[in-house]
Amino acid sequence: MTQAPAPAKAPRRRHDREILALAVPAFGALVAEPLFVMADSAIVGHLGTAQLAGLGIASALLTTAVSVFVFLAYATTAAVARRVGSGDLPAAIRQGMDGIWLALLLGAAVIIAVLPGAPSLVDLFGASDTAAPYATTYLRISALGIPAMLVVLAATGVLRGLQDTRTPLYVAVGGFIANGALNAALVYGADLGIAGSAWGTVIAQWAMAVVYLAVVVRGARRHGASLRPDAVGIRASAQAGAPLLVRTLSLRAILMIATAVAARLGDDDIAAHQIALGLWSLLAFALDAIAIAGQAIIGRYLGADDAQGARDVCRRMVEWGIAVGVALGLLVVVARPLFLPLFTSDQAVKDAALPALLLVALSQPLCGIVFVLDGVLMGAGDGPYLAWAMVATLAVFTPVALLVPVLGGGLTAVWGAMTLMMTVRMVTLWLRARSGRWVITGAAR
Repeated sequence: MTQAPAPAKAPRRRHDREILALAVPAFGALVAEPLFVMADSAIVGHLGTAQLAGLGIASALLTTAVSVFVFLAYATTAAVARRVGSGDLPAAIRQGMDGIWLALLLGAAVIIAVLPGAPSLVDLFGASDTAAPYATTYLRISALGIPAMLVVLAATGVLRGLQDTRTPLYVAVGGFIANGALNAALVYGADLGIAGSAWGTVIAQWAMAVVYLAVVVRGARRHGASLRPDAVGIRASAQAGAPLLVRTLSLRAILMIATAVAARLGDDDIAAHQIALGLWSLLAFALDAIAIAGQAIIGRYLGADDAQGARDVCRRMVEWGIAVGVALGLLVVVARPLFLPLFTSDQAVKDAALPALLLVALSQPLCGIVFVLDGVLMGAGDGPYLAWAMVATLAVFTPVALLVPVLGGGLTAVWGAMTLMMTVRMVTLWLRARSGRWVITGAAR
């Protein structure tokens, strides 16, 4: 009887190794991505305020455009992982190629829309007369890199599905280094100004896409998988991604509503909100890394017809999400006095941000559960439920958030609404996970 606990510990240790092996490199790649914008800002900032303002507007538009298509990574990861679990690597890579072809088609459509519409898009953001020309220039040139970024998303999903998160880390780091060097050379060495920064980023993005394509093509040739576009497969990838697009758009709407409400409260509150939202987004990288591991591992277990293994690893990842969330929350509380002065010296902004940051800290264990279960259900290919759940969350959040200025709740109430939003997400995801309806085994859902 004294030996009974031993068998239970072995699977837990195996799950821990799997989670860490995928989550740690994924975290590194996620952190490397925003460094692109930071490098551009640091270099362009020395050209002048108008140029930096133009870059900020164009970057916001580009980031939104690319983030809307993040389903290319999520849906591809789940589909490829299932094929890997079933032992059919040629089909796994073929599935990944369908996602890459879809990315190229969507990227071409975005270019067609952005090139002529760039001035109008910049005007929608309320750019000043001095910043608008720079924003338009940067947006038009950088739009040429959007197909590359969408290919990177899809190819990243392929590699994650193949249980490889190290290659995306290496490519992200290499891309960041190349982006910084090219920006400096073209902005200052070639004296191209903000256009040089845009061209440097485009070149770095296409270089990353080429590296990814080389890796995927090599795998396809090794396993005899076809590289040709397949209309049926591309259509299936689009259908699998459509619910995740609805989910992503609903989440973006929630963040936009929160920012719009904070802006109505006054300059101090919107400044404090940006600080809190920036920290919340940064912490999300750590939790999203576990979610990415969940997508890959859950898909593989379900593809291998191991329903119990999928349930066990889901339970273990939730424990990881809670533990990491608690650690992040404590870190925010402890680092609060050091964190705020980095962003503002205005005491009024600090006073507004302090209670919001406390809510951010307190909600991190909750966020840990949400991110992990989101990843689990994505890995299971449960996109329709995720879409429905996020739309329902948006329906609950919107009236509550819009009442904040009316009732005079201030920024603390805005972040109370954000915490409510995460609570609703947790409840909907927990109920689905507990029901077991997501546990559908086989090479395809």
